[in-house]
Amino acid sequence: MNIINKKIELSDGRVIEIETGKLAKQADGSVVVKMGGTMLLACVTCAKDAKEDVDFMPLQVDYKEKFASAGRFPGGFMKREGKASDAEILTARLVDRALRPLFPEDFHAEVYVTINLISAEKDIQPDALAGLAASSALAVSDIPFGGPISEVRVARIDGQLKINPGFSEMDKADIDLMVAATYDNIMMVEGEMKEVSEADMLEAIKFAHEEIKKHCKVQMELMEETGKTVKRTYCHEENDEELRKAVEAFCYDRCYAIAKSGSAKHERSDAFDALKEEFYQTLPEEDREAKKMMVERYYHTVEKTAMRNLILDEGIRLDGRKSDEVRPIWCEVGYLPCAHGSAIFTRGETQSLSTVTLGTKLDMKELDEVLVRGSEQFVLHYNFPPFATGEAKAQRGVGRREIGHGNLAWRALKPMVPLAPENPYAVRVVSDILESNGSSSMATVCAGCLALMDAGVKIRKPVAGVAMGLITDAERPNDRYAILTDILGDEDHLGDMDFKVTGTKDGITATQMDIKVDGLSYEVLAKALEQARQGRMHIMGEMMKCISEPREDYKPFVPRIIQIRVPGEFIGAIIGKGGEVIQKIQRETGTVVTITEDNVNGVSEGIVDIFGQDKESMDKALEWINGICAVPEVGKVYHGKVVSVLEFGAFVEILPGKEGLLHISELDWGKTDKVEDVINVGDEVDVKLLEIDAKTGKMRLSRKALLDKPEGYVEPERRPRPAAGDRGPRRNGGNGDDRRGPRRDDRRMSDERRNDRRDDRRAPRRENKQPRQENQLGDFMTDAGFDAPDYNDPDIF
Repeated sequence: MNIINKKIELSDGRVIEIETGKLAKQADGSVVVKMGGTMLLACVTCAKDAKEDVDFMPLQVDYKEKFASAGRFPGGFMKREGKASDAEILTARLVDRALRPLFPEDFHAEVYVTINLISAEKDIQPDALAGLAASSALAVSDIPFGGPISEVRVARIDGQLKINPGFSEMDKADIDLMVAATYDNIMMVEGEMKEVSEADMLEAIKFAHEEIKKHCKVQMELMEETGKTVKRTYCHEENDEELRKAVEAFCYDRCYAIAKSGSAKHERSDAFDALKEEFYQTLPEEDREAKKMMVERYYHTVEKTAMRNLILDEGIRLDGRKSDEVRPIWCEVGYLPCAHGSAIFTRGETQSLSTVTLGTKLDMKELDEVLVRGSEQFVLHYNFPPFATGEAKAQRGVGRREIGHGNLAWRALKPMVPLAPENPYAVRVVSDILESNGSSSMATVCAGCLALMDAGVKIRKPVAGVAMGLITDAERPNDRYAILTDILGDEDHLGDMDFKVTGTKDGITATQMDIKVDGLSYEVLAKALEQARQGRMHIMGEMMKCISEPREDYKPFVPRIIQIRVPGEFIGAIIGKGGEVIQKIQRETGTVVTITEDNVNGVSEGIVDIFGQDKESMDKALEWINGICAVPEVGKVYHGKVVSVLEFGAFVEILPGKEGLLHISELDWGKTDKVEDVINVGDEVDVKLLEIDAKTGKMRLSRKALLDKPEGYVEPERRPRPAAGDRGPRRNGGNGDDRRGPRRDDRRMSDERRNDRRDDRRAPRRENKQPRQENQLGDFMTDAGFDAPDYNDPDIF
C-alpha cells in the first residue's frame, strides 16, 4: 500500500490534507481530503471508449453527505439516505461547472465523479472542499483533464476576507462567494452579497485565486509522486479534413448572413437547420449516414465562428442589438386575481409569470440536512417547462438546472426580504418560465421582486438582474473582445462567458459566473461588471414604471396576523397536554395559532402568532389566549360559562382553563332547591370571585353578590361547627361496622378474627362510600377554611 499525503496550510494556520492510496483503490482515481474533523472521499471513474453517438462531454458529478458522518440517523420511515437534497445538488453543480470546460473537446467517454462526506465536523463547511477533492482525484488518475483546479469559499467578515470560514462566522459576512480556478484562470464564481460594490467583489475573487494557486501547486506535486503526469491516449472522433473544408466553404457566408438578418429565435434556428440540410443533400447518398456526425460537428463550428465574427467585426448581435443594449421590457402586476401577489416580467422572448404566497410558520420549509437543521422562512421555486422553448416532450420532475437557477434567484432576493420578527409570514415565490431565449433566471429575479411588492411584502429595496456575455478573439482575448448585455440563449451557448449579476441601486446581492476561455484579465471582468451595473439600472427603471414600492396593505386573500408576547410560564398552558388546548383554539375559532419560545435578556417569553381570514375569528382566539394567561383577581366580576352542574352547586369557567365553584347557596338570595332551576350546563353567567384558596388555588364564586339584596332579607344564622368529640357516631362506618372493621390499635384480636374482619370490610366498601360529589365539596370547603358540611343535615341540598 503506497499512501501519499500532502498538506496545504492556510494563512491562519489551519491545514488541509490530501491523502491517496488508502481508500477506493479500484477507482481510476481516489483521494481523501481532510480539514479538521471533516473528511471527503472523492472517486473518479471513466469508460474506456466513447459513448456511441455522443458529441458532448458525458460528465456526471454526484455529491452525497452521509448522516453517519455527523453521528445522525437519516429521517423518514426507512432511516436511509434517499435522493440527493437541494443542497447536495447545488454543491455537485458547483463542481461540475468548474470541471466540465477543462476536459478536451474531443473527449466523449463517460466520466463519473463521486464525492462523499464521510466525516463532518460541526462548524466546517464541506462544500468548500468538494472541488479540491474532485480535482485531486482526477489528478491521480489517467483521465485526460486540463486541470488541476480548486474551489474555495471566500467571505468578508468584519471587513476582513477569509478563506473557508465556518458556519458560525457566516452570519457576520457581507460577502459569501465560491470561487473555482486553475493556477492561471478563474473558471467559476457564485455567491451572495449584501449590496457590495463591483470593486469589493473583484477584490474577493482575487484573494480567493491566490489561495487556489497553492492548492493547484500541491496537486501538481501529487501527480508527480503518483506518476500520473501522462494521461491515457484516446481517439473519440473521426475527422475528414476535406469534408470540413467543404462545409466551411458552402456554409460560412450564408451562416454569416443569417446571423446578420436579426430574425427571431425560431426563424433563425429554422434557417440554420435548412442550410445544414441543404449541404447534407449535396453528399452522395451512400455517405450521408456515415458522415452525419462529422457534418453536425463541422457545421456547428462554422455557425459559431460566423456569429462570433459578426459581433467582433461589426458589433451586430443576432437580434440586431448593440452590445450594451437591453431587449424591450414590459411588466404587469396583479395579473392573477386570487393569488396573494403576482407579476409578469417579459424581456424580449423571455417571460416569467411569478406568484407570491404568504403563509404561517407552519408553512415554513423544514431543513434536515447532515449539518444544517432548522426552517427556511423565505423560499423560491423556479419551473422551466418544455413548452417555454417550443419543445414537444413530457414534463418530468424538477431537474438540477431548475434547482440551480431557483437558488440563484433566491439568493438575489433574500437580503431584501424581511424575516421574523419584522415579517411573521412564511413567503414562497414561484417563477414559471413561459418563454425562454436566455436570461430566464434573471427574469425570475425581476418578476419575483415585482410579485413581492404586489403582495404587499415590505421589501427593503427593489432588486433587478441581468445576464452578461463575452465574445473574445481566440488569439487576443484581452485586446479584441465584446461584452454583451442581456444575452440570448445562442449567445450564451456560443460565447466565452455567462455572467449573471443581481442587485439593488446600491450594490450587488448575488452573482453567478462561468468562464470558458483561458487568460481573461481582471480588467475585462471589471468592465463587464460596470456594464452589468448599467444594464441592471436600466431594467430596474422599467420595473419601477410598473410598481415602485410595495402595496400599503395585503390583498383580501392573505391571512391576517396578530402577534403577542406572553410570559414563558404560560407556553405550556396555551399548548396543553399533547397540544390539546392549542388545537381546540384553532378548531373552534377557525384560526392557525403558532407559539415559539424566545429569550429576552434572560427572561423566557412566548411569541404567539394568530393567523386568520377575518377579524372576528382572530379576536376570539386572542381573547381565549389572553384568558389563559390572565391571573384571576378576587373581587373582580367575570362572565363565565357553566361547564358542569352538581347537586351542591356548579363549576363555572371564568377564564380559559380556570374554573371555580359556584355553590348553590351563592346562586340567589333566596333558597334554591335545585341548581338547574337557576343555571344549566352551557349557560353563560356573570359571577364575582369571592376567594382564592392560598394553598390549593381553588376559587369560590358568587352570583348572588351581583344581585340586589331583597328588602328585609335576613342573613341565616350560621350553624357552629361541632367539636371533634361531639360529632356522634359515623354514618355507615365506625363503631366496628362492616365498612371500617375493627380499630387497628386493638392488638389483642386473634389472627383468625382479624382476617375475618378484613374480609368482611372489602366487598361492601364501595357501596357505602360517600358520593364523589360530597367528598369534593367537603374537601373544597375544608381546604378553604370553612366548616365541613354535615351530610345528614337535610337542608344542605
